[in-house]
Amino acid sequence: MTASPGQMTSRGGTRNRPQTCRWCGREVADAGLGRRRQYCRQSCRQRAYEQRALVKGTAVAEDAVVLSAEEASELSDRVYQVRCAAEDMAIAIEEGAGPGELRELCDAVMRAARAADGWR
Repeated sequence: MTASPGQMTSRGGTRNRPQTCRWCGREVADAGLGRRRQYCRQSCRQRAYEQRALVKGTAVAEDAVVLSAEEASELSDRVYQVRCAAEDMAIAIEEGAGPGELRELCDAVMRAARAADGWR
């Protein structure tokens, strides 16, 4: 059984979802064997190292995410858009919407979720 990204492998291991870069959030190519890569590029790996070195010896956790007020507001807006799109879909289902309309609403939810996922 050959596994495509995000599917179970024949050896019983799972790769349920695409791996994303721990720095920028882009999808990281799956090498197949061995440990998964954590960063998409050397520059992302370097930025992550610099960030860890910067917070070393401070009260800020190494894995803490620090957002400016503007970034936090933008993220909040994106999450709100996902919620609104999901509520629109729930209302359409309750009202007996047809498959075409539900497909459009599902696509809107997916677009909003992808936009919210790219917050890094």
